[in-house]
Amino acid sequence: MSDTASDAPSAAAPVTPSGTAAPLDGTAVWEAVDGLVHWLDRESTLPPEQERLLRLLKLTEEAGEVAQAVIGATGQNPRKGHSHTWDEVHGELCDVILTAMVALRTLTPDARGVFDGHLRRVAARRASQPTGERGGPGAPAS
Repeated sequence: MSDTASDAPSAAAPVTPSGTAAPLDGTAVWEAVDGLVHWLDRESTLPPEQERLLRLLKLTEEAGEVAQAVIGATGQNPRKGHSHTWDEVHGELCDVILTAMVALRTLTPDARGVFDGHLRRVAARRASQPTGERGGPGAPAS
């Protein structure tokens, strides 16, 4: 999303008394995602089915950018050395999350409800497991 999101209309973040942007609440986050989806839909010249598929494939592209940033942050490419920072990894992970949210919203108008329900099921499943058993943090959600 990083290649097109900068052209999208930006949602003005509320400002705290100290002058910094306040975190967006869940409603504002999903409203921003809705705005991005509507903007992408409006700008697309592709048939809806093709646009949907490309938004799903965009996730793979963004995940690849995370991998590239991690390799760069750890200096694992001898030709490039330390080409990225961990802050850049964080940004790429945010791009993956945002791209997934846009893809989910593209597939269902109730993306927030679908995500909320899924997160609750995963959290409940984790809460029901004793500490130290498989499925801890970082384990696949399945």
